Formats: sequence, structure tokens, C-alpha cells
Amino acid sequence: MAPQPFPKLQAVNSPAVDTAAAAYYLNRRPQTLRTWACFENGPIRPLRINGRLAWRVCDIKALMGV
Repeated sequence: MAPQPFPKLQAVNSPAVDTAAAAYYLNRRPQTLRTWACFENGPIRPLRINGRLAWRVCDIKALMGV
């Protein structure tokens, strides 16, 4: 069995994660999240930090019902 690339969502302590981790937790492709950020039409919105996207863990948990 292959190891998980990211820790379980319940174990994440940081306030935000990068696009790859958010896509993993939401079971979407990273490009889908980038599209949500670009058009601002997704169920959650990212933070923009120096031109990079960061996704709030609390928003991901609320969306996933955790």
C-alpha cells in the first residue's frame, strides 16, 4: 500500500495549505482550484500571498464536513 502524500485533514495544524494539498483534500485537480481562484466562482476562495495561492484549512474542513 502506497503512503499518503499528505497527512489526514484532521491532523493539519497550519492555517493554510498550498494548491496541491487543497486539491488532494477536495479530491479535485490542482488546475480546478486555480480556475476557481481565477474566476472566483468556486465554493471556497484562496488567499493570495506574493502571487501564490494558499487555501484556508478551516474553509476546506467546512466544505468537507470535518
